[in-house]
Amino acid sequence: MYAQLVLYSPRSSLTLITGPTSLALARRRPPPLRLLLLLTRLFSVLKLPHSLFSVRTSKPCMNPAQSPQSMSAPFHADFVPPLNLVEFHSERVAPFKTGLLTWPITLYKADYKDIQRVNGPDAYFFVRFLRVMLRVLIPIWIVSWIVLLPVTSVNNSVAGNTGLSRFTFGNIAANHKERFAAFLILIWFSTFWIFWNIKREMSHFINVRQLHLIDPVHSRSAQANTILVSGIPSKYLSQKLLTQMYSQFPGGVKKIWINRYVILPEAKSPDVFVFCSDLKELPTVYDRRLAASGKLESAETTLLSTAAKLHAKALKKQGDDAAYPSESPNDAERNLTLAEKLVPHAKRPTHRLPVGFLPFSLPFIGQEVDTIDWCRSEIATTTTLLRQARRTISQECYLTTSDDVANGEDTPDQSYPPLNSAFITFNQQIAAHMAYGSLAHHAPYHMADRYLEVSPEDVLWGNLGMNPYEKRIRMIISYAATAALIILWAFPVAFVGIISNIEGLCVRESWLAWLCTIPPVVLGIIQGILPPILLAVLMMLLPIVLRLLGRFEGIPTRTGLELSLMTRYFIFQVIHSFLIVTLSSGIIAALPSILQNPSSIANLLAVYPSSGVNFLLHCLFMLNRYIILQGLAGSAGGFLAIVQLIVYYAKLFILGSTPRSIYDIKFGPRSVAWGTLFPAITLLTVITLGYSIISPIINGLAVLAFFLFYQLYKYLFLYQYTQPPATDTGGLFYPRAIQHVFVGIMQAPPTEGILTVVLIFVTLGFHLMINGSYGPLIDALPLSIADKTYKSEDSLEDDNDRESGDKRRDTIDSAIGASTSQPGPSQPLDPESPDKSDTDFDDLHFSRHTDGKVDYGFTQPALARPQRVVWIPEDTLGLGKEEVKANEASGVLATTAGASMDDGGQVVVHAPPVDLNKF
Repeated sequence: MYAQLVLYSPRSSLTLITGPTSLALARRRPPPLRLLLLLTRLFSVLKLPHSLFSVRTSKPCMNPAQSPQSMSAPFHADFVPPLNLVEFHSERVAPFKTGLLTWPITLYKADYKDIQRVNGPDAYFFVRFLRVMLRVLIPIWIVSWIVLLPVTSVNNSVAGNTGLSRFTFGNIAANHKERFAAFLILIWFSTFWIFWNIKREMSHFINVRQLHLIDPVHSRSAQANTILVSGIPSKYLSQKLLTQMYSQFPGGVKKIWINRYVILPEAKSPDVFVFCSDLKELPTVYDRRLAASGKLESAETTLLSTAAKLHAKALKKQGDDAAYPSESPNDAERNLTLAEKLVPHAKRPTHRLPVGFLPFSLPFIGQEVDTIDWCRSEIATTTTLLRQARRTISQECYLTTSDDVANGEDTPDQSYPPLNSAFITFNQQIAAHMAYGSLAHHAPYHMADRYLEVSPEDVLWGNLGMNPYEKRIRMIISYAATAALIILWAFPVAFVGIISNIEGLCVRESWLAWLCTIPPVVLGIIQGILPPILLAVLMMLLPIVLRLLGRFEGIPTRTGLELSLMTRYFIFQVIHSFLIVTLSSGIIAALPSILQNPSSIANLLAVYPSSGVNFLLHCLFMLNRYIILQGLAGSAGGFLAIVQLIVYYAKLFILGSTPRSIYDIKFGPRSVAWGTLFPAITLLTVITLGYSIISPIINGLAVLAFFLFYQLYKYLFLYQYTQPPATDTGGLFYPRAIQHVFVGIMQAPPTEGILTVVLIFVTLGFHLMINGSYGPLIDALPLSIADKTYKSEDSLEDDNDRESGDKRRDTIDSAIGASTSQPGPSQPLDPESPDKSDTDFDDLHFSRHTDGKVDYGFTQPALARPQRVVWIPEDTLGLGKEEVKANEASGVLATTAGASMDDGGQVVVHAPPVDLNKF
């Protein structure tokens, strides 16, 4: 008898066939399932009941969202987090059919090009970078080992050089100086080999990016046809003037979103729309409502769980349920009475309110309130505030605008005045790219900051109204703070190093002698465990601080923030993890000779860099950022995913109390932060290229590390990670990674005087040539492929019969005049209309797609999103449905769809949240 354990994933499903004597995997992800396989075999050997697993049959490519049973089993997702219930029929990869020992071969044969289809260009180019580094390093590794290892070690020796030091540049004896020619020749050879690969990869990048941008699916999206323009003068903050300005481009303007409000229920015509304005306190009100909704879900689930446990306890005590009414669970009076009996007022969920100006509450301080009643009141209050603000903004859209200011009229005061930025959506994709590269205004810095390929989910709404001069000043302050952080970061790192050597300090320094009295066990913990933990915490805090600096700078998108972080974090890594470690080790090694003979510094500089290399090779085995530990422990940990497994169960145990939290933990997609992932790999590249010739041993270690990383991330991006398309840059991280490669080329210490200096200038010239030739092609599309770009059916002009500029302006003016003279289905509804009730301002979606998904356009969530539906599990006592009715009576949307609670108070999720596409 065989049982099937079915595990659904974003890309395909996994079926684990268990039985008394056999164990097989019919689908993918073998490495992270090592523990599961061992446990399953143990269950078979011990003949434990298979009911511990979710037993059922299924089709491999079925959609879990269409099968509630696929989510109802308590065990089905526990070993392969996280899973997803969204359809991925167009993004599925080939099934991972393999055995317990043959999975590395199958993974090796998997096509990495599928990554672009399932996870976008960013993930594809990251894995390709690892592959390219393998292609670059393998010839260098082979040639350097064949040539340089004998040159440095055969019939040649320098006193004091043993072990790996025998295979470095510093091991060439004074009577064998002719052997330096081998290093010189290989440096030139490897540099030009890298040049060829860089040019080849930049050409490939431009090709792939342009194909991605004109892809029919992507090019039809609003993201592909919209630009964000900031620093707009107040004179141009109007529908008419912006339309006239940007309708000079092919196809004209489709929509104009003057940040940040929309009052259009649905758009069905190609007319131009206007959106406004500065939100002031609205995001805070919106966040308050979201927080209250989450707190209410937790309180409601706790109430139902308490009721279920108390009911079970009462039944067990009485022996039967005769004391409880037998009416239908839909009987409101019976259930409410039962709820009061089962959950006394003292056991209802409560919390304390913050005191004074504090944004958070403190234990034993502040007013204690009933959580459910307070949350319902808070949601109702914030919903009323949002409705009033949205109605006010809707009314102000009809007030005098800057069009009238240009005609000499006064502008009335507005509660929410427009910002100096706007999203402009074009009818043709090429028009957006032309507008991105065009000079828009005659004054300095005005309308100078333009952003292409922006999606609503990617926008940092708080950075859209910054003055262009303020933004430049903030940028200077931000990079100055980054430089200061890089310099000052050495102090906490040094403190961590001091902690790791307390035992030596207490002996050398008399005022620290009391540290020697610490018990050996405690001292061992302080020296061995505390420093790595503190260092890990410091390195976790660093990206957070750098992201805050980027946000302070005024970057308006999250992807832009990651691109900025990539540069800052890479600079930090190169200085702290590479230069300081290497130079300090070389200086310490050379210090005795320098003190004895200061004039020998010039000669020592040619010898002791190799000592730094040897020191670095030892560090590679100690620090998890460098080659050996990253290549072996890092890749093995990625395949085994034991940390993710532990974190998954910890989060499920600690945070998995509500249906929404359980859904997010079990089925939320996993992604990566490119701003920190790319620099970790490019740092490895810099270290390898910097010392690939003077210490050739490092080449073999680097090839092993890059190969393992290539297999790991190919596996992860094919079978585990899910990168949201809205936050994909189209591969813009890749050319920055190529720029980092140049840092590695120029980090190589000089080996043979003037010829190496010449090579440095050649490298600089090639660098400038690459930037000059490929730089303009990185972001925008050229006109030579305009015929392949997307064109809306509502385009104002036909490409085959271009209208003159005058005719186009007449068409625009007449269209604007017609649209403002009489309201149509695409115009803002009159807020004073009797048909416009307050509830109409609850869900201001811009349009609805054919698949039912709602499009809110480029609007701040506080201006359009409805109240998040409170998700309550359906329980066996029927209290969940009654709580839904009680919430609705208080003006709070709630539902029990897709979640249930058993008699023991355990929540089981059956389907995604009903409003998943809105949040």
